This record gives sequence, C-alpha cells and structure tokens, in this order.
Amino acid sequence: MTKIALVGAGSTSFGSGMILDLVAHADRLGAATVALHDVDQAALDTMLAAARRLAAAAGATGLHFEATTDLRAALEGAGFVIVSVAVDRLATWQRDWEIPRRHGVRQVLGENGGPGGLSHTLRSVPLMLGVARVIEAVAPDALVLTFTNPMSRVCLALSQATRLRVVGLCHQIGAAYRIAGQVLGLVADEHEARARSHWLHEQLAITAAGINHLTFIQDMRDAQTGADLYPLFRERMAAMPAEFEPLSRRVDAAFGLFPATGDGHAGEYLSFAWETSALTGYDFAGRAEHAAAQRAQLAAVAQGHAPATPYLGQQSGERAVPIICATLADQHAYELAVNVPNRGSLAGVPDWAIVEVPAVVRAAGVTPLRVAPLPAGITALLAQQIAVQERAVTAALHGDRQAALQALLLDPVIDSHTSAVALLDELLLAHAAYLPQFARA
Repeated sequence: MTKIALVGAGSTSFGSGMILDLVAHADRLGAATVALHDVDQAALDTMLAAARRLAAAAGATGLHFEATTDLRAALEGAGFVIVSVAVDRLATWQRDWEIPRRHGVRQVLGENGGPGGLSHTLRSVPLMLGVARVIEAVAPDALVLTFTNPMSRVCLALSQATRLRVVGLCHQIGAAYRIAGQVLGLVADEHEARARSHWLHEQLAITAAGINHLTFIQDMRDAQTGADLYPLFRERMAAMPAEFEPLSRRVDAAFGLFPATGDGHAGEYLSFAWETSALTGYDFAGRAEHAAAQRAQLAAVAQGHAPATPYLGQQSGERAVPIICATLADQHAYELAVNVPNRGSLAGVPDWAIVEVPAVVRAAGVTPLRVAPLPAGITALLAQQIAVQERAVTAALHGDRQAALQALLLDPVIDSHTSAVALLDELLLAHAAYLPQFARA
C-alpha cells in the first residue's frame, strides 16, 4: 500500500486541491493511505470529513484518508510527501509589501523577489527545514514534492541542508499557454484560457527554462503539426493592445525570448518593472474573502449540508498527484516544469543552483532534461538572481544578518544602501516571532 502525506492539508486551496486530484486519480493510485497533516485541528477535521465524503461519492474505495496534527505520525512510512506550508501567509506577506514601500522600494508583488522575497525566505526556510528533518527521520526515501514559496530558495536550502529527494512544483508554466492562446487567437481572453487550459495544452507544445517565476519560452509549436509558432506569436503580439503584457514584450525585444510567467511574476526580478507595472500589490482582502468562501463550501460538504457530487472530476491543475501516479506506474511521463538542482540541465548556470526545466518521471523519480542554452543576456539575468538566492538562503539557514543585507544590495529592485539597511531592520523586527535563527545570532 502506498502512503501519501499532505503537509499543510488544512489550507483551503492546497488541501482541497490535492484531495480533488487524489480522488480523480484514485484508479491509478490503487490502495493508498493519505495522511493529512496540519497544525490547525479544526481545519484538519473539516478537510478529513470532506475528503472522506468526496472519496465515498466517487467510489474511490482504495483511498483511505486519515488526519493528525502529529507531523511524525503523518510522515511515518510515507513514500510520497506533498508540502505546502507558510507562516501566517497573508498577514506576513502584506507586511513584506508595505514595509519596503514605505522605504521607497518599487516592488511588483513582494512575494518571491525583492525585499519581500528575502523576508519570505527568512520565514519559509526554517519552517520547511523543520518538516524536512522529520521526513529524514521517518521517511528518508520519500519523494518530496513541495509547493512552498519562495520556490527556488526553499529548494536550494533543502538541497544544501538535507539529503532528501526534493522537487519543487509551480503551475506558472500555465501562464505561457494562456498568453500564447490569447495571442494566437485560440481563446478570446484569460477567462476562456483558464477554462480551456487542458485543451490549450493539447494544441500547443511549449518548452520553457530558467528559474522559478523567471522562465523563458525557448520553443513554441503546434502540438499537432510541429510547426514553429514563435514567428506568428511575435507578429500577432505586436498587434495586441499596449496594456497586454508590456513588460514581457520589452524583455522579449531586449533579450530575445518571451517570459513564460507573464508580467506579474517576472517583474519581481527586474529593475525596470516599475515602468510598466501598476505596483498595486496583491489583492490581500480579495484573497481572504475567497478563502473564507472556500472554507464555508468545504464545511458544508464535510457536514453533509451540501452534496459532494458536484466536485467530482474537478482537479486543481497542479502536478503532484500525476507525478506520483507516473512514478508508481514507471510511466516515463513528460513534465513541463520542475524545480531541481541544475546538474547540467541548463548551460551557464551553476550545478548547485535550482533551475526550472522540463523532466521525465519514472519509478526511479523525477529526472530533469537537458535544455538548449539560453541567450547570454538572459543567462546574466539568471546569474544575478541566483546570487541573490544564495545570499538569502545563507541568511535564512544561519541567521546571518550580513548575508541578508548582501541579498538586498545585490537585488536589482534596491537602489539605496540607506533604505536597504533601514527596511531590513524593520522587516526583522516585524517578523521577529517567526525568525528564531536571528534571535540566536
């Protein structure tokens, strides 16, 4: 019997999405125990009840769901661990956005790059490392699939501080399909692109490489005929409204490849993003309202006040469960994007750096594919960010304030030493409760 542990399962988006995927793939999983873990007992109880109702409604008799707040018990004997954890996500992220803004820093999102990305790293790395230490103790051979952000930095820390098999997963490659679908006239707008995501993946074959949230489309083809669509994409892009992905269009013109992630994420890493980005940040209030609505829907299903059947067949679009299925079946399945140590997959990038590249999944695990070298200018952009990531991870692992300051001063969105020093002090103070490594320093 396969055991799959979901760490952070109380999260409405992550937990419910993974459960829907597990139920949808129940026939491929066979007999499997799914251990749900979270520190929030109430959220965990709701998720467990909802999972059992969904599995029963789907006739997924092979899936056995259990739940515990004991991390060690959840991980004991797991062959696969899926992780998505964060420290008080919305509240801490909002501070990561607001504090640098007060010091004149022009951040696009403040989540994975810029000073907000540094602050996020300092919280997420020790949190994930705590989970990793338990995995090493009770399930050292497990395949660990993590969605925890900042993706590249968390994966780098785990590659340096553990011996676990860790693969970072991010759905942002889907933005490349949505953008290409709109530009090429396959869908009318982003709403239709999201609704027909699976169909777009059948029509287009896109290869992208780089680092998480800063990947670049290397190849774009008609999935049926193999015809190169990049020339037509650029021709039609020129006729798109000026407000459609203006930053990515500038990058394509200057560096020779179009960012696969769209303006919002790519803009976190570019010094000139403020010229085209609104700098309004994330919709924290809207996300909180959406999460509350999701929790209410889940509670209704869990308590039997709403039917489970309307949710059957729904999937999250994330790739963790399909990867598990491909591993169990030794399927040699192609994956569009995984975050792993480079080790020769992408030329011009250090072997230890975390890259996002395509991969093949089989019983032995997830093997990244060697991709074509990126243009020199793009490789230079990546090198800049990899240097920032290394300093940020060193700061997070060792409570090294000097490394944290260096990460800021190397970051292209920082243009003032005075501001860097002041905002670092304020961020460390604001999040002191979550930064035990600095309290020890």
